[in-house]
Amino acid sequence: MTRKVDLLPREFGSLAHGLPPAPIGTLFAMGPNGGIRVAPDAEFELLFGRGEPDVHICVGGDDPHVSRRHGRIAREGARWVLHNIGKLAIRFPGSQLVLGGHHAEIPMGYTPLFIVAPRRQHLLEVRIVSGASQDGVGRPDVKTAEAHRDLNPVEHLVLVCLSQRYLRQEPRPQPLTWAQVADEMSRLRPSERWTQKRVAHIVANVRRKLSAKVPGLREEEIPPPIGNMLNHNLITELLVTATIKEQDLALLDGAG
Repeated sequence: MTRKVDLLPREFGSLAHGLPPAPIGTLFAMGPNGGIRVAPDAEFELLFGRGEPDVHICVGGDDPHVSRRHGRIAREGARWVLHNIGKLAIRFPGSQLVLGGHHAEIPMGYTPLFIVAPRRQHLLEVRIVSGASQDGVGRPDVKTAEAHRDLNPVEHLVLVCLSQRYLRQEPRPQPLTWAQVADEMSRLRPSERWTQKRVAHIVANVRRKLSAKVPGLREEEIPPPIGNMLNHNLITELLVTATIKEQDLALLDGAG
């Protein structure tokens, strides 16, 4: 008999690209160290935040700006609803913010939620089963698939190199420098010539392709000093749309 609430180990992985069979309306949620699966009729309220003993999923455990109990997700009628009970805003994909004391319905399918702290954002992955599961592995929902950004293999690898501190969920992550990315690419693809100028051109081209639909990717949109903000905004967009994900770090372990 399937239990209505199950803990998920860290090894369960990202929710962006599939789920095991589960009833429609089942909630899956994953933080950096594991997650939980909740049946739609479980009458269970999921708590997340910094205070690990007091929540079901620890998010932002090393960031004092995150509230010990920052949010809760509860089944209300036929929908799952996010309630922000912390001080910092919680961001849905795009620009929708749920401020402290407010709530918002979570749509069916995959939804990455970000607690927006002063110097970093903390990810809570949420996915609600919509019925698009076959053979024990869920397919990406239509909205999720449409949100993914098309990158060719070289662009994808360069962006994973650039973003690896974010993918590793390091405190206060910053993009790698052009020199560091060029060194990484030289290691991974030693038969090719990699320079700072080449990797900068590849990243700038990706920003340019996305800038028509994604704000914050052009210099004129960012007040000085610009610093790393253009690449930070690009990385955030790629994380939100699951174009790059934690599993992609495996690409950095091999060559070719």
